Amino acid sequence: MKKILLLSDTHSYIDDDILKYVKQADEVWHAGDIGDLKVTDAISKLKPLRGVYGNIDGDKVRLEFPENNRFMCEGVDVWITHIGGYPNKYNIRVREEIYKNPPRIFICGHSHILKVMPDKKLNLIHMNPGAVGKHGFHKVRTMLRFTIDGKKIENLEVIEFPKRY
Repeated sequence: MKKILLLSDTHSYIDDDILKYVKQADEVWHAGDIGDLKVTDAISKLKPLRGVYGNIDGDKVRLEFPENNRFMCEGVDVWITHIGGYPNKYNIRVREEIYKNPPRIFICGHSHILKVMPDKKLNLIHMNPGAVGKHGFHKVRTMLRFTIDGKKIENLEVIEFPKRY
């Protein structure tokens, strides 16, 4: 069993509140718009990290993280990309592949809007953890955590922080 912390859109922001949850996870997944590598450096000092770059990320981040990250976690096929769309509205960049070879979990960021929804046609779960950074229009900073046990995805929780300035 693996405890996963899923976050996105840090936009160079990391603090002790986020790191407290990092310490509780087995793995951390970042769905892009990292900003500064100090964010991912702080996370990867504590736990294994998987991530992708986002549209605001510069050359240094793009050299360290791919645009798409597809992997197996326990018995679950996971695909992370920053701009991916939603069920029935997938981004053209991923649409053909997602229909041809759907993962079990499809993760993206970008919108700063927390969403977890099934795609019943493709038998996948779409996850967007919202934004945990302070840059953007969102009113509440959010992350997701859940467990993967074999092929089971369980114990999904939303973690919320006020967007203090």
